[in-house]
Amino acid sequence: MSDAYTPPDTPLEILHADHEVLVVVKPHGLLSVPGKGPHLADCLITRIQAAYPEALLVHRLDRDTSGVMVFALTPHAQRHLGLQFEKRQVKKTYVARVWGEVAEKTGLIDLPLIVDWPNRPRQMVDHENGKPAQTEWRVQRRAEGETRLRLFPKTGRSHQLRVHCLAIGHPILGDPFYAEGPAHDFPRLMLHSESLRFRHPDGGRGMNFTAKPDF
Repeated sequence: MSDAYTPPDTPLEILHADHEVLVVVKPHGLLSVPGKGPHLADCLITRIQAAYPEALLVHRLDRDTSGVMVFALTPHAQRHLGLQFEKRQVKKTYVARVWGEVAEKTGLIDLPLIVDWPNRPRQMVDHENGKPAQTEWRVQRRAEGETRLRLFPKTGRSHQLRVHCLAIGHPILGDPFYAEGPAHDFPRLMLHSESLRFRHPDGGRGMNFTAKPDF
């Protein structure tokens, strides 16, 4: 996988838009927000703001991760959604293809994480100084030396799913930071935000949005 930033030239995929929120599908290989320097200016929020100038960031997905994201269209919505993320009230489901055949059917990974400073943006498990991080997982299927997992993060640490899968011996396929050897040699990171469930900022009704992965 090349380190050069070559974001995909794909049209916006909008799942929902109303007076408060916008829900889209982020393609893999596209930053959520601008990086440092003009070569990293192209990103999802910039593309969205071309069509919705009032759009505001609520959360992020890694550049290499695809899937469902919600943006606010008013400051009120940004505060309301931001609090839901902060209080862990947003339900997130991911799909991942990982290296090796996972033996158990379900599990909980409870390993604290901290940034690996000399190797930023990598993260690592640190039982003394790390911040709490929990991920529930469930096997969807196993075949030919790999496993398809559904992942349910309880916390939202940077690279949490990627480091947690690595920590149990099953790195996510195509991960440029954490996979090695044959597990590294895939055209993309096999991690996708499949669904988001949150309360609408205007009235509080529950909303759930889903987008299937392309892998």
